[in-house]
Amino acid sequence: MRTGLDLLLAADFEPLHGKRVGLLTHPAAISGFNGYRYDGPTRSTLELFATHPAVNLVALFGPEHGLSGEAQDLIPVGHGNEGPVRTHSLYGDTFDSLKPTPAMLDGLDVFVVDLQDVGARYYTFQATMLYCMEACAAAGIPVWVLDRPNPIGHFVEGPTVYPGFESFVGVHPICIRHGLTIGDLAKLYRAERVSAVELIVIECQEYDATHLCNLSVSPSPNMPTTHTALVYPGLCLIEGTNLSEGRGTCRPFEYVGFPGVNPNKVTKLLRDLKMPWVDFLPATFRPTFQKHAGKTCGGVFIAPILPHDFRPVVVGLAVLWAFRELLGDAFRWRTETYEFVSHIPAIDLLFGSARERAALEAGTPLVDIIAAWEPEREAYIQRVQSVLK
Repeated sequence: MRTGLDLLLAADFEPLHGKRVGLLTHPAAISGFNGYRYDGPTRSTLELFATHPAVNLVALFGPEHGLSGEAQDLIPVGHGNEGPVRTHSLYGDTFDSLKPTPAMLDGLDVFVVDLQDVGARYYTFQATMLYCMEACAAAGIPVWVLDRPNPIGHFVEGPTVYPGFESFVGVHPICIRHGLTIGDLAKLYRAERVSAVELIVIECQEYDATHLCNLSVSPSPNMPTTHTALVYPGLCLIEGTNLSEGRGTCRPFEYVGFPGVNPNKVTKLLRDLKMPWVDFLPATFRPTFQKHAGKTCGGVFIAPILPHDFRPVVVGLAVLWAFRELLGDAFRWRTETYEFVSHIPAIDLLFGSARERAALEAGTPLVDIIAAWEPEREAYIQRVQSVLK
């Protein structure tokens, strides 16, 4: 398998010769890694663009977590214009900071995107790409997307985003586990949102979307492995609660817990659901930062035992149900501002509507909540197929 960057590199960047280039990227965008093994010298996209004599790199853009990738979630990143290439952050302290301004795009002939997505709607790199496509369409600047594999494959799961619930973690009505590469998403967004943009996607060659593939470099501080990416579409839902999603441990999104919880009790509730592709292990952990930092939490460790059959969004829903059952009034939904939105609960932004929260609060059986996703999942799959043919 060869990524879009590998193919551009093999062409010696010839399509970009003589053009003034803006580049949106981060440390996980590298050459020479085919998703399973290293096939040659490994260099970052930033290094390759900055050092190639025929590439005129004019401006750099960093997504959430920054161009260097070290900032934690929800932490604003500032601009840096000290060097010969002006550098812009697309994750500041306001919603407007998420989008490039005309001044940032001034003087560019082409805008290149090389970002490693992880297959979940609320992983924000693809939202940043969409905002850049919109800004470039208004400025008349072509957008090139260097495609990369989706590490958790093509399977689609979960609900989409309802009108009125759009946000940075739900920028477009796609399923939570969207089953697409970032290049596929760019094509979908051009078809459904930004028809005026001139888009070129350099697609991966010999990419098999039915397989899981490894993350070469962590695309964000709490996304260390493909295993993390596999559970993330469901367990990121925990961010919408007062439970710890394992941030501040070595296994974020794989641990879930709360101070004082009996691990064996919550494990039994979840095991009694009899999901054959996952096990829940009793766990005790102590986060070093973020929610419940320094406190011992009891809970579970999420262990996919059949990774290709694993359904993370179903698991995330089940975990929410189990902790609500066990904690009672001690369980609460997050009410603080989340990704620049203060008037809608974070859990509703993550699910894409208030439906799932209301159903859990009403005691609706899990099987009925999951069944309600199926029509919109099927409709989404049909939409995508018509765009990507």
